[in-house]
Amino acid sequence: MTKLDMTPGAQIPRTDAGPQTAVTQALSSVAYRDSDLTAFEDVQPGKIKGGRFKLLRPNLGEAFSKAVVSRTLGAKRNPLVPSFGVDARMVVQHCLAAQELRDARDRKLMIVTLVSGLLFLPGTLLWLAAFQIRAWLKKDASGRQDIYGTLVLAGVGLIAVLLAVRPPVTGLWALYFRVMTLAPVAGWFIAKRIVLRSTEDLRARWLGLVEGNGPAATVPKAVPRDDMDKKAATLKAQLGRLEAEQETNVHHYAGPKGLLGAGRRWGSWDVSAELKPAEGHPDFRTFHTWDLARKIGERLGGLGRSEVANGGMPAYSVNHWVIQHIPEGADEIGRPGGASMDGDGFVMRDHAVQEIANKQTFGQSGPRHAVATQFVLHQGQLISTVLVEIVVLSNILQITVSGYALGPVHGIFTGKPKPKELTRQKTGKFWEEETVQLPLIDNDEVIRQALRAPFMRAPVLLGWLGGGMGLPEPFGLRSAWVTKTWASRDKSDDVLRSATPVVSAVTAALVDFLDEHDIDTSRFSNRVGILKSELQSVRPFLFDEYPAG
Repeated sequence: MTKLDMTPGAQIPRTDAGPQTAVTQALSSVAYRDSDLTAFEDVQPGKIKGGRFKLLRPNLGEAFSKAVVSRTLGAKRNPLVPSFGVDARMVVQHCLAAQELRDARDRKLMIVTLVSGLLFLPGTLLWLAAFQIRAWLKKDASGRQDIYGTLVLAGVGLIAVLLAVRPPVTGLWALYFRVMTLAPVAGWFIAKRIVLRSTEDLRARWLGLVEGNGPAATVPKAVPRDDMDKKAATLKAQLGRLEAEQETNVHHYAGPKGLLGAGRRWGSWDVSAELKPAEGHPDFRTFHTWDLARKIGERLGGLGRSEVANGGMPAYSVNHWVIQHIPEGADEIGRPGGASMDGDGFVMRDHAVQEIANKQTFGQSGPRHAVATQFVLHQGQLISTVLVEIVVLSNILQITVSGYALGPVHGIFTGKPKPKELTRQKTGKFWEEETVQLPLIDNDEVIRQALRAPFMRAPVLLGWLGGGMGLPEPFGLRSAWVTKTWASRDKSDDVLRSATPVVSAVTAALVDFLDEHDIDTSRFSNRVGILKSELQSVRPFLFDEYPAG
């Protein structure tokens, strides 16, 4: 994966391919796309905001970049859901880089628009009215909208010729009327060259990222030129905050939505028995649940080793998490802070995690502790998480192992740029069809970008006029656009297989820990044997979805 050194000076890309490269680049590619925004409605229905004027609407890349940057780098924003399997900072940097490329293009277009449009405003308004009527006619489903639109443009063209040949006034005004409707056409020609070069550049970056060899995201605005460059220093700090936030150990469980950022629960296994002294011991050595949790975490750390060549489990991590439960419909999550949550930035301190692990949580609300083993598989397309929770009630020790899965992102993120084509009936042979390749940039696209360019300094107004994209809450760059885990045989099999070695390591650590504390392990060993038998036929079950009654 490509990362940037954001310290002052030249930015030098650093390459170190990791397990999350594919999804990171797929998400980043959306920032450079020129697809219609409506193409994203299948991914997040109801989140596309319509505007007042169709000629000012954003395309997918423009809307996506603006929405992601505003949500992740805003001065006053809600916390983000962790994006497992994604380098969130890299995705945001690509959004910033795409915005910078478009801003450079819009600065040129703004000059063209002001010179050829504003100075000859009457002619410009005449052409804009024609294109607006043409856009309105495209909503017609009669099949004749193209003919009507062409007639409208032809009518304006005829007016332009008449004004150029025989202006209605004389003197200097006659010269103005001669060029009034022709100057916007000249401006359109220059704007088309600018738009075409920009589109070709953006499409090349889009293709490169999807194919896995895209360029690094350079963000000069995040490199302070000196101590007085507060704007760049602020952006650099916001990117650092975003990166630090992804390392949080405080996570949220939202009922049927599952563990936010890690997906829904698909399986659960329990081992429980009464704690009794081992034979020959009058009593067993007391312990805290944190002691057992730490022992389990240490044993899980050895999953990467195997006596068989290439048998170690790849791309996994073991961490102690704090789980908070929130309502299914909650649109905001919390982070460490305040007297009840002893946090250091976005990470709860070790002593606070240990205190929660040792706390009796039965019958009480509040955060709970779990040992998390997480696998980032299929280049980030699959996130498998296995949580281990320890509960002691009276002298009954219960270990619960539960599996969570987060599936691949929507297929639209891996789509490559395609040439614009039109399938139509052949002239003279209406029973046959032909595919005609259309220009990469048409007249409507040139007008759209030329009109949006002067609003580059007023993004709020532009969003009101043209519309944009909303984001689901609570928002996470990875979890916002996932599809079903079980749609792929390889991915579903890997989810099921990832739980088996974790359960085996947990039960082995449990038995060893009990032996060390002079506790009878015969009851636990019997239950472990039953549990391992159940694992021979493990399959996904419906959890957190209960029938009404």
